[in-house]
Amino acid sequence: MNKPMKRVQYKFGCFAEHDVFSLKCKKIIVTMMALVLTIGVQGQVVDDGLDDMMAAMIAAKIHQDSIDLSSLVAVYDYECHTQDAEGKAVVDRMKVCVQVGQHCTRSYPYRKFREDTEGYDYGTPEELVKWKEEAYCFMPEVWTNHPEGMTTVRDAIIPNIYETREERNPVNWTLRDDTLTVGGFLCKTATCLLHGRKWTVHYAEDLPTSAGPWKLCGLPGMILEAKTDDNVHRFIVADIRRTASPIYYEHNAITSRIAEEKLIKNRIKIFGNKLYPKKPTYYIPDHRSMNADETFCQIGDEILCVVNGVLELSQAHVFQPLELK
Repeated sequence: MNKPMKRVQYKFGCFAEHDVFSLKCKKIIVTMMALVLTIGVQGQVVDDGLDDMMAAMIAAKIHQDSIDLSSLVAVYDYECHTQDAEGKAVVDRMKVCVQVGQHCTRSYPYRKFREDTEGYDYGTPEELVKWKEEAYCFMPEVWTNHPEGMTTVRDAIIPNIYETREERNPVNWTLRDDTLTVGGFLCKTATCLLHGRKWTVHYAEDLPTSAGPWKLCGLPGMILEAKTDDNVHRFIVADIRRTASPIYYEHNAITSRIAEEKLIKNRIKIFGNKLYPKKPTYYIPDHRSMNADETFCQIGDEILCVVNGVLELSQAHVFQPLELK
């Protein structure tokens, strides 16, 4: 049974004040974990009675701007075929949300959409398990056309949070004549080569938006299904809602700007290392030498660390990058 958790704030490092866990600040900060495990660590346990003070301190450093309003929300089932640390075939799964606004779109974990719109609490045992499953998937957040004419991507390589901001380059799509039905919509087919991977997608002209999951976009209708030619990656729509919801962009003092090409190379170098599946932290120095906030949570029989809001796995699966170059 999953035990309750208490927030832990370390005195070391320049980010000690950004204790972003277990706090709820409306439209200012995403709600993180509502429970924290009580364990013996060399840190200071922050009493629950300080929540208001901590929330005010975080609000000064981290906040969300509403940059657009969605007219359409699509939820996708994403799956990645890979291997575990012992070489056994596994399929990692998570849900991805795409908010379609008048000026921009946002693709990101559905868990965070629920958090933004429903006050969703993922500190329950069941939701913590889903968070761990999501951590296997390496899914970044993508804002298309924010700022105007740009694509912004936010991703993590523990202990760092990185953001790229590049000019939007149209995907070079090849349109095909074959059709099929996806999610009740008649779809047409298109193919492309994107960051070294060949994709086949199905898009619905009855949904007049060029949006799609992740960085897949730019067709005369919403992309409802997408898969790589090697069948490693697949998105398929699970739900479509005509829902008005704020599209947020988070400002914080933790994120570092990096070039897209460099981030892709770093991810492949670190996560693609043969050591990674059995010891995902092989490249990380001792935590007390890091400039990072940490909390701990128990998921099943495991006690896992959350570093700057990112779950640190004790064992991982073989990295299957969405982008090869």
